[in-house]
Amino acid sequence: MWQQLMVTVDEDLAEDVSDALMDAGALSVSFLDAGDQPLFEPPPGTTPVWAQTRVVGLFEEGGDLAAIRSVLGGRFGDERLRDWSEEALADQVWERTWLEHFRPMRFGSRLWVCPTGFTVEDTDAVVMSLDPGLAFGTGTHPTTALCLEWLDAADLHGASVLDYGCGSGILGIAAALLGAAGVHAVDIDPQALAATVENARKNRVGDRIEVASPGELADFDSDIALANILANPLMELADTLRSRVRPGGRIVLSGILAEQADAVASVYARKGFEMEPAVFREGWVRLAGVRRT
Repeated sequence: MWQQLMVTVDEDLAEDVSDALMDAGALSVSFLDAGDQPLFEPPPGTTPVWAQTRVVGLFEEGGDLAAIRSVLGGRFGDERLRDWSEEALADQVWERTWLEHFRPMRFGSRLWVCPTGFTVEDTDAVVMSLDPGLAFGTGTHPTTALCLEWLDAADLHGASVLDYGCGSGILGIAAALLGAAGVHAVDIDPQALAATVENARKNRVGDRIEVASPGELADFDSDIALANILANPLMELADTLRSRVRPGGRIVLSGILAEQADAVASVYARKGFEMEPAVFREGWVRLAGVRRT
């Protein structure tokens, strides 16, 4: 058994309360939204919190949660710590609990993402083996699905591909499985790069995928550049991504909210891309274009 101790605080106090819970013996601390406030565009490298943040500490069974509450109240003031609650959690294999809600998914006509323990019966399927993990990207989010469907429909045989902001490596690995000759996978997060290496190995395409941080990226021109990030970083990266796409090459962008599509498309059009009509899903957008020769 485990214990959770939860408290609501203002955003300026969230990090300090998190540190205090860790000092008190918490095994982990997480943040939840206490006020139904969306966070669409956290700056790269930051940990976003909400104006009203629910701070959740996980403790081993038998810990004195009342004493911990008293210590935090004395440190921060009881009036700043609201809606305390406690919850007992039974032991379970958390990874498998997550996977109970994750099933094989098809993207386009032949590409499948399949978690461990499942199979795909379609003999013509291109199957990627991928489980949920620390790095974002299993295909369940509309932005990832839109990119996977684009890849499924594209002719990738012999192509050079850039996956910028690779997360779990899902887009780059999909490209390799669909015939790409080589993939450069880039991310600012070392965990994402490690996840990409492991997932590429698991799918037997590790020899065709090179991982790097942005500062370590070698000089090359890609036939296709993929970037499933967020609108503001995509606009800031327009020159960088253009420099990595050969004339006549293609760019695929997602992580963009519907109301941001025109602004992002306009930036890339000014950088020399002939942009295609946006594709929308559940409030998100995929943009694609060709670099003018």
